[in-house]
Amino acid sequence: MPPRPDHPVPPTSGIPQPGLAAATFTVLSRRRGALAGATVRVVGLSGLAGLLVTTAIFALAWPVFTRMRNQRIWYHQVEDPYLHDPTDLVLVALATLPLFLLLLGTGGAALQAVCSRAVAEESAEAATTARESRSGDPVPGRLRPVLAVYALRGLIVWPLPLLVAFVADRLTGYHLDTPEPLERGSWPHTLVETSPAAAVFVAVLLRLALTLAPAAAAAGLGPRAAVRRSWSLTWTRAGAPRVLALALPLAALTAGVFRLVVQFALPLRPLVRGLVEQATGNFFAAYYAGVLAPVIVGVLVTAAVALPVTCTAFAVLHDRLRVPRTTPRSAGDAADSTTRHACSPPGPRPE
Repeated sequence: MPPRPDHPVPPTSGIPQPGLAAATFTVLSRRRGALAGATVRVVGLSGLAGLLVTTAIFALAWPVFTRMRNQRIWYHQVEDPYLHDPTDLVLVALATLPLFLLLLGTGGAALQAVCSRAVAEESAEAATTARESRSGDPVPGRLRPVLAVYALRGLIVWPLPLLVAFVADRLTGYHLDTPEPLERGSWPHTLVETSPAAAVFVAVLLRLALTLAPAAAAAGLGPRAAVRRSWSLTWTRAGAPRVLALALPLAALTAGVFRLVVQFALPLRPLVRGLVEQATGNFFAAYYAGVLAPVIVGVLVTAAVALPVTCTAFAVLHDRLRVPRTTPRSAGDAADSTTRHACSPPGPRPE
């Protein structure tokens, strides 16, 4: 009896694969129960945690709101106009920004893990790859590597534009009692002033090149291996156009949904402002709470609408790019070649 081949034979069904959009919506429709439940849980828990973090930040910044209120009362008594300085609040917001980034990253990583698991299950059921059914493959949908990839990608993408913007502001910005190092109108001043735009362009390219890294991590790779795979898959003749063609509509969808939801949620501003001012007696705390209310609603609704589609689409794209697509003829040739090799008698081959 001839020995069985060690390597899996490519599929010979000849059924063409559906398009990327069709495959994405197929996964979304067939796994809608699991994806909808995961989205509700992740967005709900993230919203609750974000509300608690925001409340804690307002409590930490309460001395700033109290000082604003006292200054407003004093200026009103001396009959002078009062324009409050939000610099202290900006510093508090920047200091607490990593907490919100960690919260958003955790929610995005959780949804990416669930969506990648759904794509892997759909691929296994459709038998598009033999590798998905092997018992030695890592289990897809792990949360910790995906979260690590988010952190690693942030460290790769964002330090350059932030550093360039800081240096450009120090060299060309207007600062009181500080002479400008570069003369306005000179070519060094122009180059330094436009350098943040170039840095942002480089950061966007890096971000696009690492777009598939979370999906690769959810498929079973480690953080660094996932970053390398995303880089290698994107900078190819087939990968770059697909990543760009997928990222641009999804970015437009996300921005459009966020803008639309914030506009619809604007009536929350006077409602929240009135409730907070009535409860605390501080106009400035109530004002900023009213400003943040539509933004928070917009972020949560946009995450619930756009994140499942985005994560599923990039998981499908990663699955398509990492598996070589075999035509029916080449698949049949590969099967015949494997069979001939298995059935051929041992001994030296004729030259």
